[in-house]
Amino acid sequence: MTTQTPPTTLRFSQVDVFSGSGLHGNPVAVVHDADGLSEETMARFARWTNLSETTFLLRPTDPAADYRVRIFTTGGELPFAGHPTLGSAHAWLEAGGVPRDPDRVVQECGVGLVPVRRGERLAFAAPPLLRSGPVDAEHAARVRQALGLSEEQVLRMAWVDNGPGWVGIELASAEEVLAVEPVLHLSGQLKAGLVGRWPDPEAAGKDVEVRAFYGDGADFMEDPVTGSLNAGLAQWLIGEGRLPERYVAGQGSRLRRDGRVHVEREAGEVWVGGDATVTIRGGVLLR
Repeated sequence: MTTQTPPTTLRFSQVDVFSGSGLHGNPVAVVHDADGLSEETMARFARWTNLSETTFLLRPTDPAADYRVRIFTTGGELPFAGHPTLGSAHAWLEAGGVPRDPDRVVQECGVGLVPVRRGERLAFAAPPLLRSGPVDAEHAARVRQALGLSEEQVLRMAWVDNGPGWVGIELASAEEVLAVEPVLHLSGQLKAGLVGRWPDPEAAGKDVEVRAFYGDGADFMEDPVTGSLNAGLAQWLIGEGRLPERYVAGQGSRLRRDGRVHVEREAGEVWVGGDATVTIRGGVLLR
């Protein structure tokens, strides 16, 4: 007779990121003290949560880091993602984590060390782009077709890949961004983000509107609020003088969310910040 290993109860948090009031941003599931879990268990739990990302906090392997995080989507592991970085840092601090530097947390993940600055709100330093520059004509045409865009609508397109594989697309206005209707059967392996400026930022309460779409060949979804994409877009468009050194991006309107991403470039480094709120707190039983 075989005996099954009893499940371990681990601390669990679900954090709403890029929303100060909760339930308007993008949730991330965070499992604490996950060093004893296998990669298979992490992947299985991430599939079960059915959120865009689930993270697992572990002891760091780099002495300069405060903690290590592994980030899983329902389809596999990511080396980096933005809203899971802020959500994990928030959950780690709320659980009693004490950083070496009181002004910042240092996260270890697949792309290396990512500083998370503390202040009015948490903000991560955008990691270097793994791929930038022009998108080849064939891939650019596939992206336009999948998003239902004409060549004339696209002001600029470039790789803004800092891990997930994003292509950035600038449209003429926020209204055009919100009007986009993807062609689902053409989506395929697509990861693309749209950005357009609001004509009256004061009235809109934000400077630009952003939307993020991703497909894995089986499913195609719009992400509510996306830190990694906003980081890549900022590095690209601030760098080209298309966006100011400091701005607020709105994301999630078409999904009935109301995310706010606070972006600034300081001393040549792009910081991406957002409010975070724990909405679920408890324990999870995992083998």
